[in-house]
Amino acid sequence: MKALLDRARSFKRRVDFESDEYRKLAVGQFPEALFITCSDSRVIPALITGARPGEIFELRNAGNIVPPHDAYGAASGEAATIEYALEVLGVQDIVVCGHSHCGAMGALKYGADLSGLPRVDAWLDYARPALEPVLGDATGSESTGRDGTSNDGAGRDSASSEDPSLREVVQLNIRNQLAVLRDYPVARQQLDAGRLRLHGWYYEIDTGQVHELDADGDFQVHGS
Repeated sequence: MKALLDRARSFKRRVDFESDEYRKLAVGQFPEALFITCSDSRVIPALITGARPGEIFELRNAGNIVPPHDAYGAASGEAATIEYALEVLGVQDIVVCGHSHCGAMGALKYGADLSGLPRVDAWLDYARPALEPVLGDATGSESTGRDGTSNDGAGRDSASSEDPSLREVVQLNIRNQLAVLRDYPVARQQLDAGRLRLHGWYYEIDTGQVHELDADGDFQVHGS
């Protein structure tokens, strides 16, 4: 924590706040995209995209989950952020970015015992039903690391390698969350009017590779 605190205290000295770039930020924010991703500390949207301050509006939670739209208007941070991004900020692109070695998706894939984390378990219920086809017969007997990799004794290096079946879960979850987004009235209205584009990304934390969801529903790596 000391290193973080020291860098925070010296931030003003390290950045030229007299420049036009930072002066403009005081006028307001005009982000290009809403970036929905996981809370995982290894996933840094501005680092991945090279975004400057003010260029992306972020929504982060465990598993980059979008709760279903509530017709009765129940409040949630996710619904409020999506509404604000579209209605006030006028973003025209939304990215749902999942990632390799995801602890949230790993918990679902391997049937982790979440009895000691009841709120995490309840939160993952938003994603669990639509992922059932790829969760298999998880029983919780296989242990998992904090990064969502499987510690099954098969010799995989959990620090770098990922179970291919976990990738399948993460990528299906991205598709599912995009489908949930389309059911939000505010998003559907913008999509129907041609003023909104949805993007699905799968980010590999150990390689830096970004796989983009194409029109056929497959994830592809595009050249720079």
